[in-house]
Amino acid sequence: MEFLAEYGLFLAKVVTGIIGFGILVAIITSASQKNGQGQDKGELEINPLNDQYDDVSETMSIALLDPAAQKAEAKKLRKEQKKRAKAKNSELDTKTQKRVFVVKFNGNVSASAVTNLREEVTAILTQAKSDDEVVVKLESSGGMVHSYGLASSQLDRLRKQGIPITICVDKVAASGGYMMACVADKILAAPFAIIGSIGVVAQLPNFHRLLKKHDIDFELLTAGEHKRTLTVFGENTEQGREKFIEDLQDTHQLFKAYVAERRPKIDIDKVATGDVWFGSRALELSLVDELMTSDEYLSSQAKESKVYEINYVQKKKLPQRLGIAAEHSADRLITKWWNRLTDSSNIYK
Repeated sequence: MEFLAEYGLFLAKVVTGIIGFGILVAIITSASQKNGQGQDKGELEINPLNDQYDDVSETMSIALLDPAAQKAEAKKLRKEQKKRAKAKNSELDTKTQKRVFVVKFNGNVSASAVTNLREEVTAILTQAKSDDEVVVKLESSGGMVHSYGLASSQLDRLRKQGIPITICVDKVAASGGYMMACVADKILAAPFAIIGSIGVVAQLPNFHRLLKKHDIDFELLTAGEHKRTLTVFGENTEQGREKFIEDLQDTHQLFKAYVAERRPKIDIDKVATGDVWFGSRALELSLVDELMTSDEYLSSQAKESKVYEINYVQKKKLPQRLGIAAEHSADRLITKWWNRLTDSSNIYK
């Protein structure tokens, strides 16, 4: 019992810390809205990647030559650059060459990157055609169902317009991350990237017995039979647990149906167990289509296509930056706490 009490106090400290962070974020956000009248409008950054690949290649080719030959090689390359510049201005070239639009999604528990993703997708849809391609460099071990559902829906906007999507997973696309990945026409993964975790998990501590031991009453008032099923401080009932599990099962079925519709080659009952696989094993199960890193794929595309990195950046004032920093700190604390309590998430660390 002493161990349980100490464990309960530890969790209470964690919860208190999270609440404190939340209050701090709310105060700073409120101040930023009063002083800056809300969040400043962001802007798109469009970075042509072909030039970067060319620069690296040219730098290496010159550096590997003897000093006597470097000057002549540099002169030759400058002539080639002028030719390429003329080709870029050619109307025929701009109309016929395939374009590849690259976006990044680094997911956290709340999938906060969806704020930028929706703007990037909107921008791409104004220009992309069916013979172009969108490449998403995805890294996420999942999080909240509704947040990753929205992120997946943003990628679905591209799919509905007939624009090919390629997802590149260098490290991890699990749970909500894999929900996003399965929207793509093609999933590429590094050999040891973590893929899968098609399952649903929820857990919370309960301090009812600790409060009862110290003669502390806790009242929870609701209207509606299922307004609250399990609680942190109240006494949980078997009926509440059954309803909670029923909701988890329903969410899992929706998750399975979503993946199965977009990845018809998958044996969904075999892979929707919450397990994860490394990229090479995921390929055997048809969870991914090919083993390849994002660097390898993009460098190959740059040889025959115009490659643009699209990044939506929000310009924020100091109070807003402080608020975001506090929010990210709280998110990291929640993620660390969640991973310690969830055995399956330890593999991501």
